Amino acid sequence: MLENVRLSFQGIWSHKMRSFLTMLGIIIGIAAIISIVSTIKGTNEEIKNSLVGSGNNTVNIMLYTQGYTHSIYGSSDIPFGVPQFSEDTRKQIMELDSVKNVTAYVQRMNTEGSVFYQGTTLSSGCVRGIDTSYFDTMGYTVRTGRGFLDEDYTDFRKVVIIDQNAADKVFGKESAIGKTLEINKVPFTVVGVVTKKTEFEPNISNISDYYEYQEDKMSYLFLPKSCWPITYCYDEPENIVVRAKTTDDMEQAGQSVQRILNATLSSKQEDFKYKADNLLEQARKMQELSSATNNQLIWIASISLLVGGIGVMNIMLVSVTERTSEIGLKKAIGARKRTILGQFLTEAAVLTSIGGLLGVAGGIGMAQVINRVSGVAVSIDVVASVVAVLFSMMIGIIFGLLPSVKAANLDPIEALRRE
Repeated sequence: MLENVRLSFQGIWSHKMRSFLTMLGIIIGIAAIISIVSTIKGTNEEIKNSLVGSGNNTVNIMLYTQGYTHSIYGSSDIPFGVPQFSEDTRKQIMELDSVKNVTAYVQRMNTEGSVFYQGTTLSSGCVRGIDTSYFDTMGYTVRTGRGFLDEDYTDFRKVVIIDQNAADKVFGKESAIGKTLEINKVPFTVVGVVTKKTEFEPNISNISDYYEYQEDKMSYLFLPKSCWPITYCYDEPENIVVRAKTTDDMEQAGQSVQRILNATLSSKQEDFKYKADNLLEQARKMQELSSATNNQLIWIASISLLVGGIGVMNIMLVSVTERTSEIGLKKAIGARKRTILGQFLTEAAVLTSIGGLLGVAGGIGMAQVINRVSGVAVSIDVVASVVAVLFSMMIGIIFGLLPSVKAANLDPIEALRRE
């Protein structure tokens, strides 16, 4: 086998230009496929990150009615038969293998006219009543001041923590710590400013993307959940957020928590259901749409591999004709058919494998050029590169089989007679 490989390299090197032109179809085909696959993978990852977020892995499970999220504006909007989030429910959720953490919160989305600082109202804001696990689950870290203490919950302290957006809008360059915010006519003291540990900036290319992600730019104010009834209502239904252990666990975690929460609803309550955001499913649909066109391009690029394979067969037939006397001599001194067959098959496989390696290198280079010129995300797929080289080797074996069989079946006497 090693001798056949050595002879193959020797034959390829002795006809460098012819060998390169023979490999050209394989090189172009493999390069085109690798660049397309890299673009598909990069685009799919960008879609997934744009929807899911980078390293966040959080899934929202919200209360829905008639297909829409249920919003609370006053006590009349509190639904009957929807219990508050209990410790028993929390324990059930935390026992799930796919869940890392869980939190529950209540909220008011529009702060304009309800949040004031020295006569100035805060617009585009959201007030949330949170539990002790909220900041860890959502990926917040305290930037200045402090987080909530256990005493803030047990002693019903009127304290508030705001995010950096709110601090910038309300206080500007002033320190927010110690200032008093009026929330729904109740004074709360700012004790901390938080920010996300990982700030993810989605790729916003149209108005739909803007509305999808504008909530990330809102200003958030956080109260201890025990103090929520001081400013708003008692017994409000809560939204749940779970943090999955990995991005791939998000769908399973969301569906499992959705089932647990719906099991807590009253059997007479049919209008309200908890529903998890399935961002991975949305990502998959967008990826399928994006990949459909690119898959057609892969099939088109595969035509050049077929052309390359025909070129290999043609050159191998020429090689058999040129080396007829050599084959006759080998068979005359005892070489078997399988020896001759193995030699020519090895030469065809080595030729196309070299073409495959050059094609992979060219494909990676093309992918980087596409990224730099057009800004399209690319990601090199190692598995696809290995498969491409193996596939090119298979092309050599398949299209080299006919010339190799022809060489193996040559009559030694007739072969030696040829010039």
